[in-house]
Parts: sequence; structure tokens; C-alpha cells
Amino acid sequence: MKKVLLSIAGLVYGGMLLVGQENSDSLQFVHLQEVQVVSSRASDKSPLSYSNLKKEDIQGLNFAQDIPSLLTLTPSVVATSDAGTGIGYSSFRIRGTDANRINVTANGIPMNDSESHSVFWVNIPDFASSIQDLQVQRGLGTSANGAGAFGASINMKTENSANNPHAEFSSSYGSFDTRKATLKLGTGLLNNHWAFDSRLSSISSQGYIDRASADLKSYFLQASYFNNNMIIKGIVFGGQEETYHAWDGVPKDSLKTNRRYNPSGYMGSDANGKPQYYDKQTDNFVQTNYHLSILQVLSPSIQINASLHYTRGDGYYEEYKRDRKLEEYGLKPFFNQDELIEKSDMVRQKVIANDFFGTIFSLNYKTNALDIIGGGGANKYIGDHYGRLAWVKSYLGELSPHHEFYRSKGTKIDANMYLRANYALSKQWNAYADVQYRYIDYQIVGENDSWDWMAQAMQKLDVDERFKFFNPKAGLFYRINPHHDIFFSLGMGHREPNRNAYTDAQINEKPAAESLQDYELGYTYKDKYFKLGLNIYYMKYKNQLVLTGKINEIGEMLSSNIPNSHRLGLEVSAAAKLPFFITWNTSLTVSENKIQKYSEHVDMYDAQWTWLGQQENYIGDTKLSFSPSIIANNALVFSRKHWNVGFYSNFVGRQYIDNTSSKERSLDAYCVSKLSIAREFALSSKSSIAISLLLNNIFNRQYESNAWVYSYYLQDKGNSNQTIRGADFGYFPQAGFNTLMQVQIKY
Repeated sequence: MKKVLLSIAGLVYGGMLLVGQENSDSLQFVHLQEVQVVSSRASDKSPLSYSNLKKEDIQGLNFAQDIPSLLTLTPSVVATSDAGTGIGYSSFRIRGTDANRINVTANGIPMNDSESHSVFWVNIPDFASSIQDLQVQRGLGTSANGAGAFGASINMKTENSANNPHAEFSSSYGSFDTRKATLKLGTGLLNNHWAFDSRLSSISSQGYIDRASADLKSYFLQASYFNNNMIIKGIVFGGQEETYHAWDGVPKDSLKTNRRYNPSGYMGSDANGKPQYYDKQTDNFVQTNYHLSILQVLSPSIQINASLHYTRGDGYYEEYKRDRKLEEYGLKPFFNQDELIEKSDMVRQKVIANDFFGTIFSLNYKTNALDIIGGGGANKYIGDHYGRLAWVKSYLGELSPHHEFYRSKGTKIDANMYLRANYALSKQWNAYADVQYRYIDYQIVGENDSWDWMAQAMQKLDVDERFKFFNPKAGLFYRINPHHDIFFSLGMGHREPNRNAYTDAQINEKPAAESLQDYELGYTYKDKYFKLGLNIYYMKYKNQLVLTGKINEIGEMLSSNIPNSHRLGLEVSAAAKLPFFITWNTSLTVSENKIQKYSEHVDMYDAQWTWLGQQENYIGDTKLSFSPSIIANNALVFSRKHWNVGFYSNFVGRQYIDNTSSKERSLDAYCVSKLSIAREFALSSKSSIAISLLLNNIFNRQYESNAWVYSYYLQDKGNSNQTIRGADFGYFPQAGFNTLMQVQIKY
């Protein structure tokens, strides 16, 4: 039995199963290793660019903010938040790659939404409190299940069960009336076979931006069964969120006068000229995730992993719309005191209900020289989208309860098979190969939420697409000596268009699949006190979907294919143990991110704002939007006995809001620093209390981490032969100096 357990410890990534003594056929102490499909993890001899974040790294800064804010500890990451606090709607980019191209898995199970390709962290608040560790892979990385693996991947591993019973309660409070409460309970190992763990969390904040409130609830439940050479784990986790809209951004003319201004929900002014805002201008969503996984060790060299998963999502966002044409919502104009009413104020809801289910599996064979993994997955997504009217101002016609004005259904089947091998050619050389075949069947039928003015009806949707992708990768790893490593890898990846690429494409424009060639060259030096990593990457895109400058009604930026573009960069990371119990971690990314032979398309309007068409402007080689040429971060941490003090800084270079390389349409570079202070006090041999303080943006930097722009040409009212170039902006300012305090009790 002991031999079998030790074989599990060697095969399963991330730790040991066995600690303690043997007593007959049972163990006094067993550390349960969580069920995990390890196929998406890179190891220390993989020729890939990646970073690992341990539990203590995550929890040290886990006061209330979402995972995107915590990822700024890793190279090439830029995080942003609609509310300006990192709570609620938040996102991130890696090497300039946006969130819908970043594959995210939990224990190998896909987390990306099948249609948008994004992960909405607001739907699983405080998930960071249930993470054991995570790995960020930059570039194509290893083959992964699910959509969005196109430039970066994040593999999260849920928290290990403890051997002994435990309880933990933490409470945070800080600026903008931010509150967080988390309760964690675990049984420890029961009868040498069972362990149960749970978490309940509540997070609320008023937000830095006006009315950008968030009310978030979440939970995490897991049951583990351990029996000799098998582990079975069931996990249920989910969340419920209500967030006030802040996705419109702050208009440019308000940045200097009122950078916290939020135009969302504006209803007009009262008799005294005071602006009125709609109270229920909120996003509301409930998501529940079910995972059932099994690890079976067949021999010291062979293990099988398999998981079933199901995710249910239900929600809607509600908004007040002013002076909208009734025909856009399936209503007829009406007479009110002999006046024909064609426009009216109204309250609408856009609803989504989706199901995502499937299976993933892998077989791992490992010897001293060969580590080979084969596996795959098959998933199906069904999503219903529809809109309804809750109220229409002064409407005299018949309005049925929750009158529907559009409905569509998206169905997607996503299946893949992969085979990956890492072979030790000698004590110094390792050869790596990874091949994946992926099949996608995607259909959308029904009506979109946009009115087609040419057809005088809601936009018809009829998408029936199939994609077959072959994604090969290969590389070499060379260990020069115990201190020096070098690697090279190359690979090709493909990605299907997401839902918005179809629904928001130009008339008669059909989005094409994207392809990426990724080349990585890396070097690592490490000794007892210092570690240095250098990585050069070249990512060459074909038909990359890039931002066009247009946005839809909820602030989402729209994209179109461009023939050729690339990202070329150098990533430098270093870590050192310094005197006086100080550790230092830093990283720097210097990059060139360009589109070749780019043309922008700008809408044209007459003096009465009637759309006339588009004007094409050839620009040539230009810089990719939201891809800063410099990103750097720095962490100095003092840790001694029961004290922990950390100073963290993030620098982000200039970001262009569109692809014209115009400085007028860009975000200034910024550097933001924060300070954390923690002190732990022992209450007994088994319990403790820790008090922590987080000081964010300690130098009160005024900056914006994200924005949108809509450019246009408008005819001069006095001279129809002259046009004026104009632009509407929406900026997302982040909070200035703010604080959070946390008290954590452990038993």
C-alpha cells in the first residue's frame, strides 16, 4: 500500500500524498492530493514560458479583489476593473492578448464561456480563496480543453483537503464601503477515506466609480474519497452577483472635473435640474458548477484521470433606455392627445440562460526517461438569448408582461484529442512534442438584439459553422548544468470566432478563424539565492480579430479580421533572497506589437446624423491596441517570524485605444504601488489570529487602465462639402489611494 501511495505522489502534480507512519492497513496521517487532470500543466523541463503562483502568494493579497488583480504578480499581465476597485466586472490581458483568447481551466475543466470565450470572474467571486495554486502559461502553451487557448492559458488547481479538522474565518473592510466575509470549514481525514471541505463568501462594495456597486455571494463545496490507489472528488461551486453598470466608461470631458462620473442609468433631470438615475440598472447572474473527477493509479507508471462537468448559468441585465424608437422593440407607434408617439423611454432586460456539460480525460504513462500524456474532451453548450420589455413610458397600446423583442439560441459542440510527450534524450537533453486535433460545430438561429434598419426588422441570425483544427507544438530543453537551462519551442494554434464576431460583423462580412505561429526561446539561471529568466517570443498572427473602434450598447468592443500582425517581445524575470529576511521578485516585458498594412474604417454622417457609409483610411504599419511596449512589476517582501510586509509596484506603458497609433486616442503610462502589512498572533498551539492591512495606490496615482473610442466624420452644418473628425470616448479610471483591513482567525 505504501508503495502505491508513493507512486501517486510521484505521478500527480503538486505534492505528496503520504506523510506519517503505517498502522496495519491504514495511515495515521495522509495528505490528500486533489484530483487533477495534469495534462495542461508545464513542468520544470517543459520548453515553455510559464509562471506558478502558490497558495501563499495568492492569499497574501486576497482581501476582496478578483483574480485578475492578483495575476499582476506575474509577467506581461495588465489588469483592469470597471468599478475601479478590482471588485465586480474585472479582466486582464497577457502580452496584449485579451481575455477571450486566454484559456482558463479549473482542475483541467474548461471555465471559458463557449460563445464569448471569456471568463466572467464576477460570477464566481472569491474563487481565489479556494485555489491551491495556479499556473500562467504565456504563448500557446500546452494543449488545453475548451475555447480561448490562443496566446495564454491559466490552469487553476483547487485547494487541497487538510489532514486535520480546521476552521477559518476572515473579514475585510475598507474604502468605498468594501466588505468581505469568508468562512471555511473542513473535516480533515475521516476513517482514513473521506474528507469534506466548504467555503461561504460574501463581498460587497460601493465602487470607486459612482453607483458602481457590487453585491456578490459565493460558495465552494467538495467531498473527497481516498482508497489505496484511487481518489474520487466531487466539487460544487458557484456564485450570485448583482452589479450596477459601470461599463459605459467616463466621458473624456468628465475626467478632469469628475473622474468618478457614471452615465449609466441616466433618466433625465427633475424639475430642479438634478440628474436622475435608474436604481435597477444592474447586471444579475447566478452560476453553478458541478465537477466529478476520478484519479486511478494502475501501476507505478500509469494513471488515468477523468472528469464529468456541468455548468448552469441564468441571468439578465436591466437598463433604462431613453427616447428609443418603438419599432426597434416590436411595438407600434401610438397617438397620445393627437400626437403620434414613435419614441419613448423604456426599461429593458437582456436575458441569457445556458447549459455547458461534458467530459475530459487523460492517460499518463511515466518512466525515468519518458513522460507521455494522451487525452481529450468533449463538451456541449446550449445558450438561450432573449430580450424583454419591463416598462414603456406612457405606452397606450397593449404590452404583454415581459414583452419579448428578440430571441436566439446558440449551440456549440467542442471536442478535442491530444498527445503530448517529453522524452529525456540524455541527462541534459529533453525533447518535447504536443499535437492536438480540435473539432467545433457552432450554430446560432433566431434574432439578434440589434435592429436592422435596412430590413426594418431585428437582425436575423443564421450561423452554421464547423471548424477542424490541427495544432502541433514541439521543443527542446537543454540543462547545461544544475544552474543553467535553455529551451526553444515552436507551435501553431487556431481559434474560431466568438459570438460577437458573428453578431456584430459588418453587413455581408463573415469572420474567419484566426491562426497563430508561436516561437519561444528561453534561458534560466538559478542557484540557492538567485534566479533569472529570459524569454524571447515571436507570435505571428494570420487573420487576427482586432478592435475596429466600434462598440455595442453595453460597451463591448467589436473586432474584424486583419491579414497580418505580430507580437515580438523579451520577458525578463528575477527573484533573489536578500539580507535581512527580504525576498525580491521582479519582471520586465519589452515588446513590439504591430499590424501590417492596416486600414481603418470610419463611419460618416450628415449634419442630421444620418449614416452615409464608411471612409477607409490607409495607415500602413501600426501598433496593436492595448498592447503596451513596456510592462514591469516589482515585489519586495520582508518575512520574519510572525511579520510579513510587502511592497509591490506595477508599471504599464502607453496603451493605444484603437489601432491607429494616435496619441490622442491612447492611455498614458502609469505606475501604481501598494503596501501590505500582516502580523500573526498565536492563540494556542492549534489556533491563530492574523491582522492585515493593504494600502492600494499609496502614491494616489490618477490613471485609467482601459477605455473605448468611437471615431466618426460629421458633415459641417454650414458646408456639406466639409467634414469634421470627431470621437466619443469612455474611460475606466481606477481608484486613487484606498485601504483594506482584514482579520483572519484559523483553527
